[in-house]
Amino acid sequence: MASASVSSLSSIFSSSKPASSNKPTFLDSPSFHQSPARRQFLKGLTLLVPFTTIIPLHSPSPSQAKEIEVGSYLPQSTSDPNFVLFQASSKDTPALRAGNVQPYQFVLPPTWKQLRIANILSGNYCQPKCAEPWIEVKFEDEKQGKVQVVASPLVRLTNKPNATIEDIGSPERVIASLGQFVTGNSYDSDELLETSIEKIGDQTYYRYVLETPFALTGSHNIAKATAKGNTVILFVASASDKQWPSSQKTLNAIVDSFHV
Repeated sequence: MASASVSSLSSIFSSSKPASSNKPTFLDSPSFHQSPARRQFLKGLTLLVPFTTIIPLHSPSPSQAKEIEVGSYLPQSTSDPNFVLFQASSKDTPALRAGNVQPYQFVLPPTWKQLRIANILSGNYCQPKCAEPWIEVKFEDEKQGKVQVVASPLVRLTNKPNATIEDIGSPERVIASLGQFVTGNSYDSDELLETSIEKIGDQTYYRYVLETPFALTGSHNIAKATAKGNTVILFVASASDKQWPSSQKTLNAIVDSFHV
């Protein structure tokens, strides 16, 4: 890297000579080579070259920008001391601040870490009127799997204002519209293993178990969907084949705890 920088600087100086002139320049003169000015010039080069080699070529990717373990800052769950409680508020996401998403909560093992969401995926650029789904928050444990909250504008699924999840349609119809946001790429109805309907207070949730061998999120996915206000919220827990045997119970507990 340093030698390449010196060569580049040398070519700049050599190219500054007129092609038609054979006269020596000041830099070619014997007086320059023997003078203090030459020593100062070379000293400047040695300072410049190392500086150019430490300039980063790119910023860290979002996947590398992991936060600390959630157990160090989230409160312990009152329902199960093995988990901590994440309660989303207006300070957490652009959609919550815009009022497009109602606050939601779920539990997590204390060893999990929150991941940063790229601006283009967070919905930050399109609030308060986003036309496509966006990712609210995302957490991960390398040994157990990951969870994410995906929000979709209600009008993408129905024209009825303030529709419930039942107004949109059956569990199968809803997952057909949102399945690609569970898998990260595509959805096939053959991947749906189980569906169920849950009631938590006045809120209805559709729950899904999917086996998705070609999914970007992982080959095993558990999802939960509900509608509130002008948004459909999709909560997804994912694991690879390697993670699934030991984390299945934990991921089910996380999904069970989710509510808006």
